Amino acid sequence: MHITDRFHDSKWGVLTHYLSFVQNAEGDLHNQGVGVTPWDECVDNIDVDLIAETVASTGASYLFFTMEQGTRYIIAPNKTYEQIVGGGGNAGPSKRDLVLDLFDALSKRGVDLYLYFTGSGPADDPEHGPKFGFCCGEGEVVTRPFVEKWAAVLEEYSLRYGDKVKGWWVDGCYREMFGFTDELLDLLYHAAKAGNKNAIVALNDGVDIRYRKTYANEEFTCGEFDHPTAIPDGRFVEGAQAHMLVPVGPVWGAPGLQRDGEFLRHFTKCVNMMGGVVTYDIAIYRDGSFDPEQIAALKMING
Repeated sequence: MHITDRFHDSKWGVLTHYLSFVQNAEGDLHNQGVGVTPWDECVDNIDVDLIAETVASTGASYLFFTMEQGTRYIIAPNKTYEQIVGGGGNAGPSKRDLVLDLFDALSKRGVDLYLYFTGSGPADDPEHGPKFGFCCGEGEVVTRPFVEKWAAVLEEYSLRYGDKVKGWWVDGCYREMFGFTDELLDLLYHAAKAGNKNAIVALNDGVDIRYRKTYANEEFTCGEFDHPTAIPDGRFVEGAQAHMLVPVGPVWGAPGLQRDGEFLRHFTKCVNMMGGVVTYDIAIYRDGSFDPEQIAALKMING
């Protein structure tokens, strides 16, 4: 048996980017005209049953859901984060634990939950980035004290969720841009697995045109591609499960299709035949609804 057997047997699933600067941004089409509200209000308005029912209806076996990306706004409470930034009513993490609510809704429908996290913390936040010790300024690189702090935030989540979360796709672990090393990536890897040793972890070093392993211990390839064009040579890449993450839309998180449902069906079948797994990034709106054109195309994959 291999730690990725469950993931391999899932064949394909979906990922969504739910973010403060998208679904809670004035004028963004994902915002549905609501405008900017307190982050807690935005998270409270998400309909997890709608998400779970829609994802299950496509035939997808799992959902990757975004916890955060570059800002203070996270979809679940975290005491470690609040201690590091000094607490207060606008610390960032929501009061609602959306992860637990998503798990409850998804598990009733037989859909596994995976999480999208980042290695760079709130680096785009001018107040919280410095408190953690890393900002995305020109020439800025991560340090061990920063990674230790951010890994402690991740570990709190991992311990809370345990085997409810089957794995973690950790973005922004850039070696050249941010200065991540194997030693620093070890801290994030072990933090993600603290609550579930069987959770699978991938640490992303950026978009590529081939399946590749970027960190010695990762169990599956991040596989960030802009277009669904590459078929793996086999199930494993240096011992890691071959996996592709690719947008269904023209760009990440956008509605519409860059390929139709018939193409997605054929492409997924080809990747699966070689032992690979495909995750499709799809557009999600503020209330938890999805782009109907994309949902219709995904329904063709198992058809």
